[in-house]
Amino acid sequence: MGTMSERELNKYRILVVDDHPIVRRGLRQLFGDETDLEVVGEAEDSVAAMEQLQAVKPDLVIVDLSLKNGHGLELIPQIKARHGQVKMLVSSMHDESLFAERVLRAGASGYISKQESPAELIQAIRQVLRGDIYLSSRMSNRLLGRIVGGKTLENDPIGSLSDRELQVFEMIGQGLRTKQIAQKLDLSPKTIEAHRENMKTKLNLKSGAELSRHATQWVLENG
Repeated sequence: MGTMSERELNKYRILVVDDHPIVRRGLRQLFGDETDLEVVGEAEDSVAAMEQLQAVKPDLVIVDLSLKNGHGLELIPQIKARHGQVKMLVSSMHDESLFAERVLRAGASGYISKQESPAELIQAIRQVLRGDIYLSSRMSNRLLGRIVGGKTLENDPIGSLSDRELQVFEMIGQGLRTKQIAQKLDLSPKTIEAHRENMKTKLNLKSGAELSRHATQWVLENG
């Protein structure tokens, strides 16, 4: 009877932050088959995530961008500031071409679409745990092309939106009203209105109705 390796005895500890219970359960089952990975905690929003980080001391956090309360783009820098040694991998249905560069700037080490296979997710996790960056080959090539061509995220009209403006834009596209967005992001309605005005200027849109149509179309294309 063989002895267990050091890695089997000391598995990489993973915290899953996702607002869908089925996704959290699925990842727990998926990693249950791996000798070097285990889920040690789950959270559905930023507050629970920060509590779990303190309690379970994970090596890696898998973060979705859409959380029950708040947004993954805000959680990532919080984790980076308080738990700088913890690796982060974003797993989301959002458009990689728009969000991958943002999550890397925020402090995550990779971005993987939820449409990828379980085997690809496990490869991404191991890559990030090794200290490398994980992106799809398509996104890697796109970012390299931007660097070589001297282009930035800000060259794209939607890309010119700040992280907060993009969150508001997405929620407008999902049909949420100003008051609902304010409650979800814990901001005042006046602040949300200010973001709406800034977005209209940046996107060269003349009215709130035009902004809503633009946001709805974007959500349909990138949801």
